[in-house]
Amino acid sequence: MVSVVWPGRPYPLGATWDGNGTNFALFSANAEAVDVCLFDKNGKKEQERIRLPEYTDQVWHGFLPDVKPGQLYGYRVHGPYEPSAGHRFNANKLLIDPYAKALSGDVIWHRNNYAYRLDHPKADLSFNRQDNARTIPKGIVVESLKSRHLASTPDVPWQNSLIYEMHVRGMTIAHPQIPLIKRGTFSGLGSAPVIAHLKSLGVNIIELLPIHPCIDEQHLIDKGLRNYWGYSSFNFFAPTPRYLSSRNISEFRTTVNLLHDAGIQVILDVVFNHTGEGSHLGPTLSFRGIDNASYYRLNRDDKRYYTDFTGCGNTLNITHPRVLQMVMDSLRYWVEVMHVDGFRFDLATTLARAPDAYSQESPFLAAVRQDPVLSRIKMISEPWDLGPNGYQLGQFPPGWSEWNDVYRNKVRQFWRGDSGLMGDFASSITGSSALFERQGRRPRSSINFVTAHDGFTLTDLVQYEHKHNEANQENNRDGSDYNLSANYGVEGASEDPMVRCMRMRQKRNIIATLLLSQGVPMLTAGDELGRTQLGNNNAYCQDNEISWLSWTTMTDDNRDFLEFVRAIAKIRHEHPVFRRPRFFHGRPLGTGTIKDITWLSPRGGELSNEDWGLSYARCLGFHLGGELGEYFSREGECLDDQQFIVLMNAHYGTVPFRLPGPKMGCCWHCLFDTTNPLPYPDDQQPFFRASEIYPLQGRTMAMLIHADDNTAQCHTKPIHTSHPTEKD
Repeated sequence: MVSVVWPGRPYPLGATWDGNGTNFALFSANAEAVDVCLFDKNGKKEQERIRLPEYTDQVWHGFLPDVKPGQLYGYRVHGPYEPSAGHRFNANKLLIDPYAKALSGDVIWHRNNYAYRLDHPKADLSFNRQDNARTIPKGIVVESLKSRHLASTPDVPWQNSLIYEMHVRGMTIAHPQIPLIKRGTFSGLGSAPVIAHLKSLGVNIIELLPIHPCIDEQHLIDKGLRNYWGYSSFNFFAPTPRYLSSRNISEFRTTVNLLHDAGIQVILDVVFNHTGEGSHLGPTLSFRGIDNASYYRLNRDDKRYYTDFTGCGNTLNITHPRVLQMVMDSLRYWVEVMHVDGFRFDLATTLARAPDAYSQESPFLAAVRQDPVLSRIKMISEPWDLGPNGYQLGQFPPGWSEWNDVYRNKVRQFWRGDSGLMGDFASSITGSSALFERQGRRPRSSINFVTAHDGFTLTDLVQYEHKHNEANQENNRDGSDYNLSANYGVEGASEDPMVRCMRMRQKRNIIATLLLSQGVPMLTAGDELGRTQLGNNNAYCQDNEISWLSWTTMTDDNRDFLEFVRAIAKIRHEHPVFRRPRFFHGRPLGTGTIKDITWLSPRGGELSNEDWGLSYARCLGFHLGGELGEYFSREGECLDDQQFIVLMNAHYGTVPFRLPGPKMGCCWHCLFDTTNPLPYPDDQQPFFRASEIYPLQGRTMAMLIHADDNTAQCHTKPIHTSHPTEKD
């Protein structure tokens, strides 16, 4: 039993053990009193309830000298229950500390988690006096972990980055080489087999789907499902207990350090736009019961309701100084203490509304830009939300990179064979300069992706023309209908060798396009392994084989595809011309006559203005000059490179593509042609002379590299190797 409570300090917020006791500090501008509740080691029995004695600068605080690390705790906050005025205090509800660094478990759904009576005709205007302590996770007082210097992280320049988006649990839950106790956890993620796989792909950044504690909404529990993706956070400091193989939060930091030792940075997908407490009819877990009127954006005309820019029932009020402080404190904590290297912000437009319209001068964007820690790390926005004028692609300030869904759509449409796309497609694969080239922004501003956690996998993109979300038990109404996909003859899996051959070729076309485009490519975990979700394009609630990576059921086709992905990633890594630090401008390099990029017509020579406007055109190529001239690496190394020709034919028929004349190079050899399952071996690469015809088959991409006459034997006619089909 705690017999002593001292005034303590109003900072830092949260429960802070200093070696002599624990200081508790909780912001609430509208509360009348705050109790800290201490629980036994199982979190079942409330052992003591202590009134915090001081209120300073809107912070309730007190110091308990007898409380040590390992203590479980929560808050009860007293104040008015007046929903129409924006206040929803109910001291019968145990509340989770927003600053808790560790939690004892997950929320257990129960009617007592609601501050109102579910069976009352006035709904949330009623008052629920039932205690909910047994169904709410408790905060755990932890020892302070020492911070570290940013210099200790691997140095991965933006233009050299290859991102791999993954789910912590789904990545390893079915991995046969990982011990059972570590599968689906942070420890599993840091295991040798996973790191070896990432390294084999050339991945140097992983982007983790949300790892903050989240709720499984009741409608999912009722269906036997759960919130697998995790985009319903209710705390922004603790790693979710779901992914810990022990209760020790240092497990996460150990995993990050192991990844760092392998040269891989870690980015967290964070959800600060809303919380898991939902609409006015949602449960009271933390923020709502601590100070609803401060933490959330409320309807100006009736504060009973929330302003919802997110489609999730509420919007976190980042314009409030204390709420903004919480977000910034969280970000700095994960960087300085837990060692992460950056963040991807879900529905980032919401965070930058000031207060209603998006603004580059919003409090959040201004705070990040001037912060001595956050201004130096990788920051990625999902540049849209569901509010008015929510689509802001290309409008985030310098220093930010952005998920580029225009890139996704144009690459999908081009390879599907849609017409009238050549100009938009060309712009997308060269860094989307029309969107980003301003205020000193670079090609790295564009995070290029064709698939992500939300939507079809790469395999499903070429197997399904329609979503198949029946497993979500929403009558297939959920998920997007705008998939830009094709099935090439039959919906779903097929044993037809021609169908399978075309699907694999299209996968190679798409992945090669992604990895060789300017900007920062992002792979989705499992695409390289042939992962399918059986046509489900919204598997947010599928914590099962639909979402998990399968490591033991790969076909021969998929083994070849994995090797193809590795080979193309290696080309990107070895050749800086595919990861330029500047945009192309179609101008000669240095004092020479060869342009940085030249767009090629199948007839030979450059594409004309008329060519770009042909609605039926589905074939183009480009020549990369290779010489970057004045551009150098951080270490002063010249980034000059070899010359390349890339040919792309999205038409179903073969196109005889005349290579450029000797002015751009006399001799070329082909590195890969996607009619083949794998790139050509070094000693079997076909050679071509300038102005010769390259027989570019239908729905095919090919890449040629300039061969110096002193090192290559050129032939009068190209040498054609056979083009085997995928294994049956």
